[in-house]
Amino acid sequence: MSNEYRHVLVAVDLTKDSHKILERALQIADRNHAKLSIIHTLEPLGFAYGGDIPMDLTSIQDQLDEHAKQRLGEIADAHVAKDDQHVVVGMPDTEIHRFAEDNGVDLIVVGSHGRHGFALLLGSTSTGVLHGAQCDVLAVRVGKESEE
Repeated sequence: MSNEYRHVLVAVDLTKDSHKILERALQIADRNHAKLSIIHTLEPLGFAYGGDIPMDLTSIQDQLDEHAKQRLGEIADAHVAKDDQHVVVGMPDTEIHRFAEDNGVDLIVVGSHGRHGFALLLGSTSTGVLHGAQCDVLAVRVGKESEE
């Protein structure tokens, strides 16, 4: 398995489970002497509100972006260079795929919630990443059920 992966991308949602997902990605990147990047995707506020709000949401979006960068740094600074920490705005699965393809990523590491039944195994973002990826995807089991 040595040097099987050259660039590992870990996608996180900035929750407490993000550390566990990053730890798994770090192990793989270290074992393969691979580059490690981390990404968080913010959905545009216009999507959340259906674009029907008659106001400029730019400053609020900028504040959310700045907060996400700060939180990502808290999670990743000890392990991932600032240049390899990315906060992007868009639909999560689409932006993760775009980043992976544009940057030669050959493994994407995401979190999944181990629920009952195969249809509930992955969250909607994890499912979208898995189905559209042009590279390997590792789903790290997170959440309460993973601690049992």
